Amino acid sequence: MCKKLICLVSPILLLALASNAVAQLDPASITDGNVYLFENVVGDVPDDSANSNTANLIGSPQVVDGLKGKALQFNGTSDGVHIPDAATVNLSTHQNRTVIAIFQCADVTKPEKQVVYEEGGTTRGLTIYVHESLVYAGGWNLSDYTPEWTGTFLSAPISSGAWYAVAMVVRDGIAAQEDDKFEMWMDGELIATGPGGQLQSRSNDCGIGYANAQTKFHDGNFTGGGSYFEGTVDEIWIVNAALTQVELGGFAGKVWPFSFGPTPADGALNMDTWVSLSWTPGGFAVSHDVYLGENFDDVNAGAESVFQGNQAGTDFIIGFPGFAFPDGLVPGTTYYWRVDEVNEAEPNSPWKGSIWSFSIPPKTAYFPDPADGAESVDPNADLSWTPGFGAKLHHAYFGDNFDDVYNAAGALPLGEATYDPGPLELAKTYYWRVDEFDIIETHKGDVWSFTTEGAVEALEPAKGAVDVTQTPVLTWVPGVFADTHEVYFGTDAEAVKNADTSSPEYKGSGNLGSESFEPGQLEWNTTYYWRIDEANNANADSPWTGPLWSFTTANFLIVDDFESYNDLDPADPESNRIFNAWLDGYDDPTNGSLVGYETPPFAEQTIVHSGNQSIPMSYDNAVGKSEATLTLTSNRDWTVNGVNRLTIWFRGSGGNAAETMYVVLNGSAGVDNDDPSAVQTTRWTEWNIDLQAFADQGVDLANVNSITLGLGNRTNPVAGGAGMMYFDDICLYATTP
Repeated sequence: MCKKLICLVSPILLLALASNAVAQLDPASITDGNVYLFENVVGDVPDDSANSNTANLIGSPQVVDGLKGKALQFNGTSDGVHIPDAATVNLSTHQNRTVIAIFQCADVTKPEKQVVYEEGGTTRGLTIYVHESLVYAGGWNLSDYTPEWTGTFLSAPISSGAWYAVAMVVRDGIAAQEDDKFEMWMDGELIATGPGGQLQSRSNDCGIGYANAQTKFHDGNFTGGGSYFEGTVDEIWIVNAALTQVELGGFAGKVWPFSFGPTPADGALNMDTWVSLSWTPGGFAVSHDVYLGENFDDVNAGAESVFQGNQAGTDFIIGFPGFAFPDGLVPGTTYYWRVDEVNEAEPNSPWKGSIWSFSIPPKTAYFPDPADGAESVDPNADLSWTPGFGAKLHHAYFGDNFDDVYNAAGALPLGEATYDPGPLELAKTYYWRVDEFDIIETHKGDVWSFTTEGAVEALEPAKGAVDVTQTPVLTWVPGVFADTHEVYFGTDAEAVKNADTSSPEYKGSGNLGSESFEPGQLEWNTTYYWRIDEANNANADSPWTGPLWSFTTANFLIVDDFESYNDLDPADPESNRIFNAWLDGYDDPTNGSLVGYETPPFAEQTIVHSGNQSIPMSYDNAVGKSEATLTLTSNRDWTVNGVNRLTIWFRGSGGNAAETMYVVLNGSAGVDNDDPSAVQTTRWTEWNIDLQAFADQGVDLANVNSITLGLGNRTNPVAGGAGMMYFDDICLYATTP
């Protein structure tokens, strides 16, 4: 994602930014959080935020001149700052959180961890620390929700004696681990993202310059306190909001040239037919080109029809006579706008702004709860919705037949936007509609549907999944009353929805316990639809027609995305442990690799490029080389659809010994990575290989039977070093002309 697009600004913090978008936040504006600037350290360390959570010195840190004023110098053996527990620090649940540390490490090469900041313990917490020339930002939250946030540790290389502004951000975390909710920033630049979740309340106090009690590192738990930092810390900011690129850039003195901070917020609903648009100008702006219209492409292209003019001010009124859209904004319409910043004296002018949008609500009811198509709905749930624009009364219709609900009329008016359908049956699909009356006319609503608990549920692929393998195995959870099932599958949504056992979309039936279907080789970049009907002759309500699900296949070939591996016992027929597929150097004295972990989960579930898993592979080239091999059982034709490029995503560690990384097909044809230090990269990196390089070595690309990932010199093994690598998303692409 283009970093320029990360520009939504926290409304609480917006006023703290200088008008030119350069200044660092004002510490006094931080009402939910704590700030330690070390400017007035006399015995204790005052809190420079709007709060007063005074911290205590541990040992004898020295007040010295820092990067921006006074700072604290830590000796690396006994110095620290103890931050007491507080609701603004760690005794609350946080969905959004930013911690910033501005520091200089005396010796980044130390083998011991050096904690710059930490909070929480081994169950929940955050930490910034230095280890073997890398700075890490880590976060985790175990045991409070499922899936739990098992721990994310992002890193970047740093040098001794240099100043850095390192930030870790939890952004929109929920009570479940999700991809890209945890971020690491350095000097105003996004370094990496990883899985994250909300942080529950966590005690144990907090530490600056040392681990106060216990914490977690990238290689395991740490208890007992210590891990002292040697160097200087200039500032620590603890903010209970997810700061944006603009705000984080202020800590590195970055000038943000683009417009930002739109009002209304991007994607907002505007509850009137006029609006006053406003924004915060970029740091170099003298004037502003404003584009506004109903068509995204026109606004993106800067079409003449949507150009509203150049102006000096940072607000723009629309929807009144004498202004743009003089007849007012239209309910049910989305409007797009963009502000380009202009300064003729600057060679980079104009700076094209992001495209923002806002919508005027429709006159029909919207945002149904349960959502349209929802599954596993509580049979005792009430129905609710957001009233249409100007609605005064509501007419609700409900039933188990689409046509009946669509054609219904004459319902009594409701004053509130809620409806109680009474107790509902399990495993049943219901339909409902709400018409809105605005005194002048009635606006007929759409027919929505939902299915109550106990019905069949899709497992894989998930509803609406994209980039699905072209050889999927469809699986589902049977309904509570099911005894048998029927499978319907195809590319026509209406045909699958309305199919019966005489239709070509009917693919067969099965009994309870066989909840899977293999449709065979599918087309690329194609949307497929599927439905599972269930029956039980002993139940009067049988049969049950299932909901319509869909997925879209990838426009590339997936060799291995590592999502299919599990931790099941080998005796289980569904067992698919990663080290049983990728054969490593276990029991092979000439191969120093080991795939997976000793205890479940065997695949890596935190350091991932996409999805939920990657393959961890340790290497020890004391024996000369390390490699792991996968025997291909599908997708062996690497000529289909014009594929000509193999892509492998990899990530290493700054502590890895430099070794040549290579890939081998069919056990004989190998290609080396040109960068001998590739194994030391701390970011996910894409390795692209022209398939012709393998064909030139005699590989029949129409019959590839194995792929090997390795480290070292395969043809002439020599003793080398050790380390840990992660690989993910091994795919084949057709190069776009």
